[in-house]
Amino acid sequence: MLFNSIDFFLFLPIVFGLYWLIGGKRIKTQNLLIAIASYVFYGWWDWKFLSLILFSSIVDYSIGLWLGKTKKISTRKLLLWISICVNLGFLGFFKYYNFFIDSLIDSFTFFGKELNLSTLNIILPVGISFYTFQTLSYTIDVYNKKLQPTKDFIGFMAFVSFFPQLVAGPIERATNLLPQFSKKRSFDYANAVDGLRQVLWGLFKKIVVADNCAKYANIIFNNHTEYNGSTLLLGAFFFAFQIYGDFSGYSDIAIGISRLFGFNLKRNFAFPYFSRDIAEFWRRWHISLSTWFRDYLYIPLGGSRGGLKMKIRNTFIIFIVSGFWHGANWTFIIWGALNALYFLPLLLTNKNRVNTDLVAQDNFLPSIKEVGQMALTFFITLIAWVFFRADNVLHALSYLQNMFTASLIYKIEIFPSTILLLVLFFIITEWLGRRGEYAIEKIDFMKRPIRWIFYILLIVLMFSFTGEEQQFIYFQF
Repeated sequence: MLFNSIDFFLFLPIVFGLYWLIGGKRIKTQNLLIAIASYVFYGWWDWKFLSLILFSSIVDYSIGLWLGKTKKISTRKLLLWISICVNLGFLGFFKYYNFFIDSLIDSFTFFGKELNLSTLNIILPVGISFYTFQTLSYTIDVYNKKLQPTKDFIGFMAFVSFFPQLVAGPIERATNLLPQFSKKRSFDYANAVDGLRQVLWGLFKKIVVADNCAKYANIIFNNHTEYNGSTLLLGAFFFAFQIYGDFSGYSDIAIGISRLFGFNLKRNFAFPYFSRDIAEFWRRWHISLSTWFRDYLYIPLGGSRGGLKMKIRNTFIIFIVSGFWHGANWTFIIWGALNALYFLPLLLTNKNRVNTDLVAQDNFLPSIKEVGQMALTFFITLIAWVFFRADNVLHALSYLQNMFTASLIYKIEIFPSTILLLVLFFIITEWLGRRGEYAIEKIDFMKRPIRWIFYILLIVLMFSFTGEEQQFIYFQF
């Protein structure tokens, strides 16, 4: 069930109405409704995979209870590893089995040996990477005694399968979301209005920006040998805004819908294309995944506490694993490694410190230096996105080779001026709203008539420039 579908347009009001009809005092009944609605939402794609979510929920709920009862270190470690192996085992089988078999066959073929292994016709369950990491966070936090194990199985099921963010995040931590299922939730009109505003902006990102950019990105990437370098550069530009509008749009919709039900999800994007270096970009892009790897992989490996060699090793591990998390293809691994290489100069010069200030913090426009920094960061990110979008490594290398030829200065062969104007409108709106959690959060400074004219404008643009419907990119991860 897609957020931008008629099915969901009917599904959401029904669940919303029943949820608040039950009332905030009957928490367990509300949780049961959310769990049922979430299973219906997920089962809309393929009901057979509901058993995976249910099994994962039962395993981690049971292990959490057991961890709460035992203090024996060896037993606690065993329980933790059971949870990790079960969850990553399912993820590995459905997502990576064929990749490893194909890679093994190719390796033996390279050395002149034939290996008779066959791949399986496996369908990747939608969102398995997201809910696997979400439920793992619960077990790890209970093991580390950062969270008390819950005894409410229905609440835990609702936490694991919470439909607004089930299939494409944000990846919620148990320490943030799970306790909200045990608290009384009252309808807050102002919070709901803000949620609807964020949903509106998320839909605009998806329907107008991402889906329209996808059309031209697909044409150019799929026929890259037929176009000159400047057109290929534009194709990479379109994909950059396709993936940003698509993924951050989903996150905005998920966060906004959650607010309608009295839940607060963590922010997942913070205007990443206004970053001044690659470290800042990764603090602003897919924040829930970046912080998950930081807390559950990078820091346990030693983080930045060791010498330079350890910092470099851990940086490459976290980026390569992050790339592999995105998909079973060497293009994603190279994409991760490339971002690690981008990070190296900052590590070597010790300039990867956390910088929380905004670009042009106290000014309307950025300085010339900041413009240069943002342009360079965006450009190297654009290069990495080519590997992310390409079908395989040869496709990516061919695309980049053709892009960096003398023909780069030639006339652009595909120039959809209307779509580029819409992207420009999007960038300007994001820039003006960069001090908020999302671009149009701080729009209250406008007088009410102007504010409503702006909302109507967004709706008109969505109806007038609806791109060809595209599945959310991160559904495949």
